[in-house]
Amino acid sequence: MAPKSLTSRPLDLVYFSFFVTHIFASLCMDFQPLYPRALVPNALRQLMEWYLRTSNDPLLKGVFGHGTDPLIWFKSFLFLEAVFQFPTFFLAARGLWNDSKKIYVLILVYAASTTTTVWPCVLTIVAAPGPSPAALATGIATLSPDQRVMLLASYVPFCLIPLLMTVDMAFRLYTIVDESLAAREAVKKQ
Repeated sequence: MAPKSLTSRPLDLVYFSFFVTHIFASLCMDFQPLYPRALVPNALRQLMEWYLRTSNDPLLKGVFGHGTDPLIWFKSFLFLEAVFQFPTFFLAARGLWNDSKKIYVLILVYAASTTTTVWPCVLTIVAAPGPSPAALATGIATLSPDQRVMLLASYVPFCLIPLLMTVDMAFRLYTIVDESLAAREAVKKQ
């Protein structure tokens, strides 16, 4: 049976686009704290500096050493992204392109892992205090309303799309297992 076109599978097209664009986001932005500074092209370094000035992202600022807390937990999430999630982007995009049902298990594992790691990031942004005199006096990272909106617009899609993938892939796999079990029972009855 020939694979169905990616454009005829709207959710798969969304997932495919997500994985492909995430490759570039990871290489250019997410992995910068993991790279030796000398290997980061000046244009990407300037992009990150602009992003940090504009957004005041407490997570990336923390792993870059701009604060009192080095956010080891967040840096561990970046390592997980580099070691597990990044290779998955390529495998998942290829599997979705080829309409392979075998990729569903890996996508489910990726999506559950990613939702679990991005959710604390979203909550950190939501819980960050506004720039009140008391908060500023403590040295805690603060966010203006505009910065909070910018950060939530950056992080929430990377939580919601994997959450949707988790539920979708779980149902797809449930259907495959259910059909397989029904077929096995039908063979036994013959």
